[in-house]
Amino acid sequence: MEHGDASGTGLMDVRARKWHMPLVEFIDKNLAAKFPPLRSSTRPVGLLRNARREGWGLGHDVLVSAGGGDNMLGALGTGNIKPNTVTVSLGTSGTIYAYTERPIVDPKVELAVFCDSTDHWLLLACTMNVAFAIEQIMKLFQWDATMLEEKVGNVPPGALGLLFLPYLQGERLPNLPRGSGVLHGLNLENMNAAEIARAIVEGVTMGLAYGMNRIVDLGIAPKELRVTGGGSRSAVWRQIVADVFGYPVVTLKVSEGAALGAAIQAAWTYCQVKGKPISLDKLVRDAVKIDKKTRAEPDKEDHALYAELRGRQTDLTRKLATGGYL
Repeated sequence: MEHGDASGTGLMDVRARKWHMPLVEFIDKNLAAKFPPLRSSTRPVGLLRNARREGWGLGHDVLVSAGGGDNMLGALGTGNIKPNTVTVSLGTSGTIYAYTERPIVDPKVELAVFCDSTDHWLLLACTMNVAFAIEQIMKLFQWDATMLEEKVGNVPPGALGLLFLPYLQGERLPNLPRGSGVLHGLNLENMNAAEIARAIVEGVTMGLAYGMNRIVDLGIAPKELRVTGGGSRSAVWRQIVADVFGYPVVTLKVSEGAALGAAIQAAWTYCQVKGKPISLDKLVRDAVKIDKKTRAEPDKEDHALYAELRGRQTDLTRKLATGGYL
């Protein structure tokens, strides 16, 4: 098992890149014997088995790369291999992560620290409800992506007073494992499909913004945000991300950053072992290209509005959770 995925078990010392034996043995004295050996993503794990190689019509000595977790490879595929680079992934769940040259542990234990695929670390915030909530809206109103884009784009920021708490399947940030979603502020003016859709897109984005603020609090200073995942294809959503977070947003020419990152990691491994060694920095520079035409700049007035709405979202969440209603 490579260090990135092993970080996600909660059983690895991410600083030392070793299994944390006191915790492992506390769970079960025999557990350690069942764990795979740990290794860096910078080395291959071995060769493809002959049966697979022959079945797929491949040549001899096919290397199997160590691979990595989805966010670790997403970092490679978005060029997130230098300090103060931040990636926002708008997938079924939402993640924000930043490369760090040393492990940064959140004293509030709200953000996770993971080993990345370059023998460094990622500071990572994750919410469980992002594109999943958008997909439910499309299903409910029988819209395709084009219709969703049009409807949401025609509603002004703030959704005419409608606020969404995006905890449809519980949440990890904030820690609401049994949480549920809430539409607050319904009235005769905003009780329409378009306003509800806009509120949901805004609500999941503001939920992610809490993680962004924590990343900045812990010393990361981005100049722009690199957005990846299915949600990055939406120009309206990109603008909402820029306005909510207060940073310019860009996408990459390859929207599926994790898939590109896997290819980069495999090429890097191959070149280290069989070909002419190439630096990871060069591979990333050659493969990862920003799509400049997708750049979205934050609007100051809308950013101020969303800052107020984030405060309302946080306050409402706290009050409902304290009262036992979330």
